[in-house]
Amino acid sequence: MTRIAAKIAATELRKAGHSYNRISELLGISKSTLSGWLPDIPYTPNKETIARIGKALAASGAAKSKIKRESIELARKTAHGEIGKLTKRDLHMLGLGLYIGEGMKSTQITRFVNSNPAIVKIIIRWFVDVIGLRRENFTIRIHLYPDSNVRKSLQFWSETTNIPLSQFQKTQIDRRVNKKAFKAGKLPHGTAHLTIRALAEKRFGVFLARRILGWSDVVLGTNDLRA
Repeated sequence: MTRIAAKIAATELRKAGHSYNRISELLGISKSTLSGWLPDIPYTPNKETIARIGKALAASGAAKSKIKRESIELARKTAHGEIGKLTKRDLHMLGLGLYIGEGMKSTQITRFVNSNPAIVKIIIRWFVDVIGLRRENFTIRIHLYPDSNVRKSLQFWSETTNIPLSQFQKTQIDRRVNKKAFKAGKLPHGTAHLTIRALAEKRFGVFLARRILGWSDVVLGTNDLRA
């Protein structure tokens, strides 16, 4: 069972009123993973659960689940109020922080790698709204694992990034045995490797890579931009 299929199955079992213990037994997934997957799913113990653990424990579990959901929702609303609407300056610094973490540290190439669709969308927004790139400036190479569906993954990333498949490079599949066991089912759509092409505009070529390194130097107090 893939990770996505397991999460869907766990969600349905939780909605049906099963405890984390029972879902863990049925699917072979740790309770800590289930807790991370299902915090927003209301928990009303079903008859089977009550019969297994008793009314008192079932009621206690439901009450704790409700308190946790309410706490998460309060934290979410508080956080939204604290952040508010992102300004261009906010986006500039957010994108730079992401690039410092996941971008290529090169004076020649501008490239960003990540598997999280939300983060990839943010970095594209940064490139477009802050730096001034067009969609035509992007190329994408998808790195997949043997259990991935190539066609579905390409379609997924094309729809996520709003970049046509004509700008996708040849897909790479990592067939290393030690990687296969670790990544199987965890990254169904692999990782997206975004590379910027200048398209005859010098400011988007090596100058952009060096400009980003310069920004990084200012923020980190380093000197990675050396002759």
